[in-house]
Amino acid sequence: MSNRLEALRVFCTAADSVNFRDAAIRLSVSPQVVTRAVRELEEELGEPLFHRSTRGVQLTDFGRQLADRARVAVGGVDELFHRIDRRALSQHAGVVRVTAPGVLGRRRLPQALAPMLAAHPGLTLDLRLSEQLADVVDQQIDVGVRVGPLRDSRFVARPVGKVPLKVVAAPSLIARVGTPKDVDALAALPLTALIDGNSGRPWPWLFSKGRHMTMPPAAFITDDTDAECAAVLAGLGFGQLVASLAEPGLKSGELVSVLDADAPEPWPMYVYRSQRTPVPARVRLVYDELIRVLG
Repeated sequence: MSNRLEALRVFCTAADSVNFRDAAIRLSVSPQVVTRAVRELEEELGEPLFHRSTRGVQLTDFGRQLADRARVAVGGVDELFHRIDRRALSQHAGVVRVTAPGVLGRRRLPQALAPMLAAHPGLTLDLRLSEQLADVVDQQIDVGVRVGPLRDSRFVARPVGKVPLKVVAAPSLIARVGTPKDVDALAALPLTALIDGNSGRPWPWLFSKGRHMTMPPAAFITDDTDAECAAVLAGLGFGQLVASLAEPGLKSGELVSVLDADAPEPWPMYVYRSQRTPVPARVRLVYDELIRVLG
């Protein structure tokens, strides 16, 4: 048996047993394994460890001294690995740092991940909301959710869906300024603008056939999607919102959708993580669960 630690473990069990057969039963191995382990130890140490007789085995003086030291050594190693095993049982314990856009992170992600977090009490979700593409290294981000293009070879990314965009307004605003008949007519109407945190400038509005509108001076500017939605609901301007933000207002009649025929292709949504390895089990768990709940 080439593994010295395993040989010592077998020897300690044999030292506490009536005979090698009894030791084998306790170790769930064959008696031959016990015999071989003890013989190899004796050959390596150059001393007999047991007196053998028809009535059983008995430790020699050298064997007794070795057994005392071996129990301490094996017990210490077993305790070390016992701790590792306990950690493996709760291998998902620890913090996973996730970044996501506010439109997803404020409501949807905590609700969607709640069952997984409840099933793993040692797992902590550290959720950071940002519209910017996170630097996963500098910000120590484990998993990210991104709406929009993702062209970075440093990431392992999975597309999980598409996010439609809708131009919407409050009925009170439409009653006051009218409904735009085409995209060009929007520029003359009160608009809301959302700041792109990556550039510091307002996001352009996107439309079908690859068209986009650089934002004219807006009636309301913010860097927060919920604040923009609130401004649109208050009748401050037309806004181009992601569908999940607009849907409640559209269903309640607080918002009206316009220019539907000019809607752009929905934006892709990705779940991504860095390519660094190995990937901790807790990070893999959250990454896979985000793909599942957002897919």
